[in-house]
Amino acid sequence: MSEETTREEQSTKKKKTKEPKAEMSFLDHLEALRWHIIRSAIAIMVFAVLAFIYSDFIWDSIILAPKNPDFWTSQMIIKVSNFLGMESKGLNSQPLQLISFNMSGQFMVSIWTAIIVGFIVAFPYVVYQFWSFIKPALYENERKHASGAVAIMSGLFVMGILFGYYLIVPFSIDFLATYSISKEISNQINILSYISSVTSIVIAGGVSFELPVIVYFLSKVGLLTPKFLRKYRRHSYVVLLIIAAIITPPDVLSQMLVAIPLVILYEISIFISGNVEKANLKRLEEI
Repeated sequence: MSEETTREEQSTKKKKTKEPKAEMSFLDHLEALRWHIIRSAIAIMVFAVLAFIYSDFIWDSIILAPKNPDFWTSQMIIKVSNFLGMESKGLNSQPLQLISFNMSGQFMVSIWTAIIVGFIVAFPYVVYQFWSFIKPALYENERKHASGAVAIMSGLFVMGILFGYYLIVPFSIDFLATYSISKEISNQINILSYISSVTSIVIAGGVSFELPVIVYFLSKVGLLTPKFLRKYRRHSYVVLLIIAAIITPPDVLSQMLVAIPLVILYEISIFISGNVEKANLKRLEEI
């Protein structure tokens, strides 16, 4: 009898260990989300503090670099022009002097810039935290298909940041800083205006490059189909042009430089949506 009882106890223990954990309540989900947000905020603030400490390097070598004639984009334009047998002064050949109107203007701009830099650098970790929150709610096959979501989103965001920084920002500065309605009016650019233009262009480039990821998840849940995207392609192009006009300075060149990659990303999104639809249909056939 004693051996039988011990066997029964061992079997019951095994069953208990194999039983799935109880589902989390709504408050438990909120608590988990709160901690993911706290970790993301801590990471952003850590990188923001480092950005503030090394503000000299960030301002001189990164933020203010696109306004200088020796910037990489400007030098590449000169090299390409010389290769084609054309003469070019590059971008921002005229010096741009920035000014600050307020007593605490430069200090406040430095703080906000450090926070923005902290967000950009910590973006992969922030994406990882939110992915860790969403991942338990997915099925095993969905986890496999979206296993590289963090790397893809981070990569696209970095590509958008670099695109905005190296292409849109120097062209925008060259156009807006030299534009004049009269020779009697000189441009005196406020540092706050400069940094707001640079950061808005860079972050907008990073966010806009996430379009394929957004389309992927919307197609996964059945809210978007390739047929719908093809049907409203022309309407979407108009919307993309409006978005480009909103997130860029008011010049046609910058708007077109943003609109063209958005259109390319839209076409890539149609291809991604088509693959998701094929995968969903194949899964239904197997069932």
